[in-house]
Parts: sequence; structure tokens; C-alpha cells
Amino acid sequence: MIDYFKCELAGNGILTLTIDQPDTQANVMDRHFIDSFRHHVDAALADAEVKGVLLTSAKSSFVAGADLKTLEASLSEVPDAAKLYSECRAFSALLRKIETGGKPFACALNGAALGGGFEIALACHYRCAADVKGMTVGLPEVGVGLLPGAGGTQRYLRMLGVARALPLLLQGTLIKPAKALELGLLDALVPAEDLLATAGAWLAGAPDASKPWDKKGFRIPGGQSPLEPAIAQLFLGSNASVQAHTCHNLPAPQAILSCLYEGMQLPMDKALDIECKYFVRLNLDPVAGNMIRTLFINKGKADRLMHRPDSIAKHKHQKIGVLGAGLMGAGLALVAAQAGISVVLIDREQAAADKGKDYARTRLARDLEKGRTTQDKMDAVLSRITATTDYARLEDASLVIEAVFEDRAVKAEVFARAEAALPPSAILASNTSALPITGLATTLARPGNFIGLHFFSPVERMPLVEVIKGSETSEHALALALDLVGQLKKTPILVNDSPGFFTSRFFGAFLNEGITMVAEGISPALIEQAAHLAGYPVGPLAVADEVGLDLAHKGAQQRHQDEGDSYHPGSSVPVIAELVVKHGRHGRKNGMGFYAYADGGKQLWDGLAAIWPQKAAQPDVEQVKARLLYAQLADAARAMAGGVLFDAADGDVGACLGVGFPAYLGGPFSMMDTQGLAQVIAHCERLAREVSAERFAIPDLLRDMAKNGQRFYGKNALTPPAARKGETA
Repeated sequence: MIDYFKCELAGNGILTLTIDQPDTQANVMDRHFIDSFRHHVDAALADAEVKGVLLTSAKSSFVAGADLKTLEASLSEVPDAAKLYSECRAFSALLRKIETGGKPFACALNGAALGGGFEIALACHYRCAADVKGMTVGLPEVGVGLLPGAGGTQRYLRMLGVARALPLLLQGTLIKPAKALELGLLDALVPAEDLLATAGAWLAGAPDASKPWDKKGFRIPGGQSPLEPAIAQLFLGSNASVQAHTCHNLPAPQAILSCLYEGMQLPMDKALDIECKYFVRLNLDPVAGNMIRTLFINKGKADRLMHRPDSIAKHKHQKIGVLGAGLMGAGLALVAAQAGISVVLIDREQAAADKGKDYARTRLARDLEKGRTTQDKMDAVLSRITATTDYARLEDASLVIEAVFEDRAVKAEVFARAEAALPPSAILASNTSALPITGLATTLARPGNFIGLHFFSPVERMPLVEVIKGSETSEHALALALDLVGQLKKTPILVNDSPGFFTSRFFGAFLNEGITMVAEGISPALIEQAAHLAGYPVGPLAVADEVGLDLAHKGAQQRHQDEGDSYHPGSSVPVIAELVVKHGRHGRKNGMGFYAYADGGKQLWDGLAAIWPQKAAQPDVEQVKARLLYAQLADAARAMAGGVLFDAADGDVGACLGVGFPAYLGGPFSMMDTQGLAQVIAHCERLAREVSAERFAIPDLLRDMAKNGQRFYGKNALTPPAARKGETA
């Protein structure tokens, strides 16, 4: 057994157990953790000299959750339900032993305690937390398709009551320590230097070593039975709300409701059996596996800059430039300044540059009003932004991001002026969402120092950055670009240069299919509702309006001009042209698009049916859902075969975090693995025959994978063409 715990028994009988996993920055819950934890709990309860136990951590956090390597390996295995239940119930029983063993346990939380780490704390009789930056507690498992499986649902229920427990569990809320203290989830919040002494003093007072729910006469706060009118109404409303928001695509919220509904009618130990049953059921469902892989494992790898070249020394950016002070440029300046980086924000006119800085001032003032920042912090952030028209101010910047109009001539002009002012080692990046990086680099003196950094709007809220390698982009440029993304605390994916990169073309497949169906006479309301039921946050017609139909029309014209006879417009291009050119409908910006906007609301424009009459016989909703989803799967497969993606993880993370692909599916490549490649191919071939041979075309790569038993993840996983030495898009 590898022991993760350090033991120290004081003269007063207080045993301090300090979790200190060797050779890591954080404690994780793997087999060694569980085995050594069980050993020390059993030993402490059996030792007559031990009067109480103080549990704490030597790391900056308490316990970081499950071990990623173990989790990733398990996703490629066929789940064993009996084994899962046995392991889950055994750990739950261990925490129950802490509660009922007759000796007081105090937990001193020196840092964040989430998931299983907080479940351990909840089982202790006393919880004391250090008042330090980043301190949060909570049970966020629903965010990856699971529920707490070591007593978390039942302890929340018995400590808070169902009315307060439900929203925290259904939303996976991360709770600030002051709020956790108010709720009773913490017993004390103290300065870090007083943490151990406070917990030790509580133990030294010979406290009661039992939980309220193990005492006769205990009643759950706010209501004991689901038959009580208020509780019955709460469950009825919550169940309806969950189904309305999840469209039956996410099983975890429903399982949480069931855990509380059944658990409140049972004694604690029976309730823990129920919780484990639902925990195992969720683990057997592919939804949890897909969400864990993409939103936890793959996102974690991306956040650790998995594509960064090891040969290049790490660089900390002190000063960067942003060219263009519009909405995107202003947002970039704000997030960089908030990350402690000095920013030179440049525009053609001083008034425009000042307006870009005012955007940051307005956003920060809103945060100040809501208590999220202080005046001193706000002033410090604003002091880092220099609004100017002077390119000479870039002389000591290490990286410059261009965020001007999607016009090659305009970009070439600002590139030339920036490159002339920058030091030779500095990196120039474009925030373009579609214009090929290799083509933009042709006007530069140092094309090796050029890269794409596609941020998403609004920059302050959107977590993804698509990093695009041009044909001449150097390892130095890639490393420094990824270093900046890391400093901004964004999640990067890496792609090769190609029209639309990955996210724009993948998102375009969704928009194109939805808009094309309008022209075919399929009800716009059916299209939008099918998208909602499939799990997309917004329907394709509403999204098209938000993006701007006029911009889409201009983009199509630009591509036609650039590509000439080789340009093959998407099937949605004529529809958009009809709305923009003939009807002046530009989208939400002018209150007219696929929707009509008035008085703060919107409804589908009834004039659509006059232009594109609706069929008498409409397809069923499942057919429309399939077209939206499989159009994107086919495009993702073509992007992989074309060498655009270096890893399936980039595609899945980019799809879910960047362009709203349903998270429960885990992204297009996780979905294809879940569905089975043979089934995906069969679906796409059917749609190619019935709808469009071009849009649902499947590359030979996918057929070869199916023939060879390959997958995108796990054993016998594909090595993407772009990741093979010397191969590019």
C-alpha cells in the first residue's frame, strides 16, 4: 500500500491525519488514497489512545477529486455494474464509519474541497475552513453527468432540507465559504494561520461524536415526507423544470431528484444504498462517460497546454498589443488587463480607441456595483490599458492580436504597421474566424512569427480559444501563443489552417442544415424546436440572426471573390441572399431576420412561408434532429480526414465549449464512438441518398476505421492524419 497520509498523535489524544500524496501538486482520489484512508480510519477507531481525529491536507487544496488517469482508462472499458456498486458502497460505508465510529472527526479545509473531497468533509463532525483566496466547497458532479456517490446527496438533504439542497445539487453549485457557513455546511471560517488550532480546540472539548440524523426524533429541515403538500409541490415543480431544461437528454438531474425523493423516506444507511444505485446507473450511461471525457479530462489536458512544444522556454507575457478597439478588441484588452498584462489598445482614431477602453470601464463598474471587485482593483486593471493610435507603443510588446474587420486589405495594413514596430521575436496573431492564416501571412516579413488566435464573443465569458497553425507558423510562435492563452485562463484547442478552421466550419454545418430545411419547406418552428430537443442551446435560425445575416452574405461574397470558380457555396447561401438583398433582413441588429423583433421579444417571421411554402407533410422531429446532428458529424469526420485536427479531443472540446454542440453527447467524436462508426456511416449514407450527397459525405478514413475496429478514443484509437509526422492540412 502506498500511504498518502502522515500521522501525528498529540499528547491529548488528538490524531492529525495530513493528506500528502507524493510527487503531485494535489491530492487525488485513486486506489492508493482510498486504501490508505481506510487503513488510518480503522486504526484510529481501534486505538484507545486516539480521542479524536483532525483531517487536513498538505497541499494548497484539500482533495482535487478523482484521478484523471484512472478515470480516462476506465472510459475505454466495458463497465462492470457489480464492481462499480461494490466500490461505491464500500467508500460510502467508510465515510459512514467516520460518522458512527464513536470518535469525533474534525476536518480542517486549507483549500478548495469539491466533489468527493467535500463528501469526506461532510462526513466529519466538524468542518473548519481557511479564509483564503479561491476557497470554495460544493458537489459539482452533475456538471459531468453524475451525482455525488459517497453520501453527498443524503447529507445535503439532512443538513439543509430538500428545498435548499435541490438547487445546489441540480446546479452543481460551487459555494463561497461565507455562504457555506451561513448554510451550516461549514462550522467555522478562520484565517489560515488559525485553522489547525481552531479544529484542534473543538476536538479537545470532548464533543459529541454523532450526527443529528442518527439521534432519535430527527426530522429533515423543512419537511420530512414527500407527501407533505409543500414538499410534494416542490418535487412536482422541480421534475417539470428539469425535464423542460434537459429534454430528457441528461439523466443526472432526474437521478438526483429520485435520490432525494426516495432518500428522505428511508433511514440513512438505506438511503446510501439508493444513492449508490443511482450513481452506478449514471456511470453505466454513455452520457456521463462522454461528459467526463470532454468537459473534465480533455478540457483539463487543454488547460495544461497539451500541444505546447517542450523545446521552447516558458514565456510570461508582460505587455501585448491589440489592434482594433471594437467589441472583440475591447474584450481582449479587458481580459488581458485582468490577467495582469499591460495592453496597448490601438485603433485608427483616438476616439475609437478610448471607446474600447470605456468598454472595460463599463464592465468593471458593473462588477463593482455587484461587489465582485473593488475600486482599487478596478483602477489597477484600467491603468494597464493604454488606448492610442500610435503603433510605436508596441516596441516592447511580446505579442500582438489583430481584431479588425474581416477584410484582407485592412488586415494587411495593420499587420505591416505592427510588424515594423515590434521586436523581431514578437508574435503577431489574427483573431479571424475564417480567413486562412497562411494566406494572411503572405504580406508579412516574418511569416514564421504569425499564428491564428480565434477568440469567441463575448471574450470575457467564452472560455475557448482556437489556435490555428499556418503553413509557416513556427514552434516559437505556437509556444508563445499558448502561453498567452494560459495566462488568460482560457481553454485552447489546436488546429491546422484551412477554410473555416474547425469551429467555424463545424458550426456552419449546423446553420447550413437548419437554413436549408427552410428552403425545402420544412416548418421553421419545427427546425428550431428539434434543435432545442436535441440539446442545442439555440436553434440555427435564431443563431443566424444573432451572428448577422448581412455578415454571412458578405462573407459568402468575399469567398466567391477569393476562390473564383473553385468556390462552391453552401445550400444556405441563396436563402440568406434572398433575405438580405430582397427583403433587407439583416438579423437581430435591424430587428428583421428569420425572426421579427419587437418590444423586447421575438417570433418567427410569418413572411418566410410566402417565400418558401411549407410542405403539407412535415418530417417528424427525430428526422430533423438527425439532420442537424449528422450534418455536423459528417463535417467533423471530413475535418479529421483532411488534417485539420491534431486530436479528437480538440474537436470535442471546441464543439462543446465554443459552438454549443450538445454537451451530453461529448462532442462529435465522442458521439461517433458512442453510436458506433458502422451506425454513423449508415445514417450518413441514408441522408446522403435522401437529402444531400455533398453535406452528408463520409470520408474513406471513417470507413477504414470501422473496417479495422478503430475508435477515436481508448484502445486501438486513431492517430489523426495531422498528428502524423510531416502531414498537414
